Amino acid sequence: MKSAKAVKGENNIQTVSPIGPKKHGPLFYLKKDWQLYLLLLIPLAFALIFKYGSMVGLVIAFKDYKILKGFAGSEWVGMKVFEKVFAMRDFGKSVRNTLLLNGLTLVFGFPMPIILALLLNEIKNKYFKKITQTLLYLPHFLSFVIIGAIAYQIFGQASGIVNNLIAANGGVRIPFLQEDTNWLITYVAINVWQSMGWGTIIYLAAITSVDTELYEAATVDGAGRWAKCMNVTLPCIKGTIVTLLIMNLGKIMGGSFESVYALMNVATTEFTTTIPVLVYKLGISSGKFSEATAIGLFQSIVGLVLVLAADWVAKRLGEEGLL
Repeated sequence: MKSAKAVKGENNIQTVSPIGPKKHGPLFYLKKDWQLYLLLLIPLAFALIFKYGSMVGLVIAFKDYKILKGFAGSEWVGMKVFEKVFAMRDFGKSVRNTLLLNGLTLVFGFPMPIILALLLNEIKNKYFKKITQTLLYLPHFLSFVIIGAIAYQIFGQASGIVNNLIAANGGVRIPFLQEDTNWLITYVAINVWQSMGWGTIIYLAAITSVDTELYEAATVDGAGRWAKCMNVTLPCIKGTIVTLLIMNLGKIMGGSFESVYALMNVATTEFTTTIPVLVYKLGISSGKFSEATAIGLFQSIVGLVLVLAADWVAKRLGEEGLL
């Protein structure tokens, strides 16, 4: 009895093992791709040090922390720090503003990458498509310090470019960044503009994985571009949309400290007190580390609950979810 059978082709003979391909252990792949595993150590070390290692400091939220006494020497006070934080006047305001800013950014910003990805997918000229993608991705790499400075140069009431054009045409200058309601609208618009281009990357990757035979079948049925988009593209990337929506819901209690701090000023204080800003003021400016840690822990727990709840709802609706 032969241990292998000969498979004859037109010009060669291949030997196929009856037991299937040989299975290699983890050491084989480690030796084969050791350069990739070495590069993986960098983000892995970053996550372990700054994401998991910092969790040791959460004990501060349950202690009357004093720098000179350290973790071990500071007095354990249990939930008293949280009671003190929840009684603060600015705490309720910061929660409200954080939910408002992030909620508006999610409502207006989440659909934009999907729309842009669908539009970019219809561009046939590859050079124009690459230039457009580069221009859309660029704001993501700009620091919010730079974006804030540019925003004041464009939307400033006294000397902003937009207001100069309005005044030159006989109009009244608009306080885009010097009035609370206008500041809120401008903030949401700037955040949507800054993030929408980068968000298209995942959706474009999902669109490229759609089976082309589905588009061919739709063409045979007489479907136009709009019909293909609504009946082929969107249903095929629905799983990606749901997954990213769940992840974004988990960030709704987070927000960006830089984006608010770069655009805030003394004339607009109604919506600029957010949780990240409050943590900065308590922890860095005032040295109240226990209170700042307690607020950060509360923020993370709420975010986790929102992610789990959104994942549960998605599964109830028939989607895969995250877990």
